[in-house]
Amino acid sequence: MNYREVSGDREFVARLDHDEDWREEIETFAAEADVDAAWFVAMGAVQDATVWYYDQSELQYREVTFDEPLEVASCVGNVSWLDGDRFAHTHAVLSRKSGQTLAGHLDSATVFAGELYMRTFEDELERERDEPTDLDLWL
Repeated sequence: MNYREVSGDREFVARLDHDEDWREEIETFAAEADVDAAWFVAMGAVQDATVWYYDQSELQYREVTFDEPLEVASCVGNVSWLDGDRFAHTHAVLSRKSGQTLAGHLDSATVFAGELYMRTFEDELERERDEPTDLDLWL
């Protein structure tokens, strides 16, 4: 296991703009607030969503698209650098009107309403390719 201690004292709350892309809103906010590394949680609702599931045997993401209104029951993630750009690594648990839940790596979603809490880290975090998993991970 690789690890390091991080510290930070900047905290933000934000409202995601209606009809914008959920993940892009987080990345845009991070750029505007000069956030290089952070942890975030969010909640709200989306009009549609594309989530990814990582196939561990094939070492590639599988995409699933939902063209329906969904509640964002939970959204967690982090902000770091990937290929020279700020990247919001975003996971979400979404729920249908029936209560059925869907979850995965949130690639895109159209915001209906969204609220974000973000706590920054002082140290910049850069993602690098991890050979065993073929994923871009911290450290």
